[in-house]
Amino acid sequence: MNSFIPEISPKEKSLSKKINKEFPYLEFCIWNSSFLNEFTIHQANQFYQLIEVEKDAAQAIFLYLKENKYSAFLDPTKDVFEKYITENNNIIIVKTLITEAPTQNIDEINTSSLEKILVDIFCDEIIFSAYQGNEMRTIYKEAFSKYSINRSKLLRYASRRGKKEEIETYINSNLRQNY
Repeated sequence: MNSFIPEISPKEKSLSKKINKEFPYLEFCIWNSSFLNEFTIHQANQFYQLIEVEKDAAQAIFLYLKENKYSAFLDPTKDVFEKYITENNNIIIVKTLITEAPTQNIDEINTSSLEKILVDIFCDEIIFSAYQGNEMRTIYKEAFSKYSINRSKLLRYASRRGKKEEIETYINSNLRQNY
C-alpha cells in the first residue's frame, strides 16, 4: 500500500525557509488543512496553514509572523476561530508541537504524517470543526483504504495526546476492515 506524501505548496516552502532562517535550531512542523481534501466528501474552499512548534517558542513564532504581516493566530479559542478565522484565507495557526509527534520530511520541509493528521482532527474539535462527525468518519475510511497507516505510531501519538483509548474505539467502531 502507498505511503502518504502530501504536496508541499510554495507558500509552505517559503514560510518554512523564513522560520528556519530566523530560528535555525527550532523544531517545528508545517502543514496545510488542504491535505484533508483528498479524504473528504465536502471539499473545503478555505484552508489554513498550521505551524506547530516547541512549547517555549510558540509565542516567539507568533510574534515573528505578526511582525512580518502574516495573519497568524496562537492557539485560537472557539470564539476567536468562529469570529476571525472561518471567513478568512491565508491564515496561519500556531500551536504547540506535541513531543514525539509523528512527522515526515518532504522536500526538506518537516510536515505532518497521516497518523498525526488523523489524531489531530480527532483531538482538536475547534481547529478541525469542519471535519467532525460524518466527515471525520469519511476521512478515516478513505485514509485507511488508500494508504499504509502505522497503527502503533498512530496510537502512540494518540497516547501522547491523552486519547489513545478513545481513538482506538473510534477506529474499531468506524472501520470494519482490519488495518
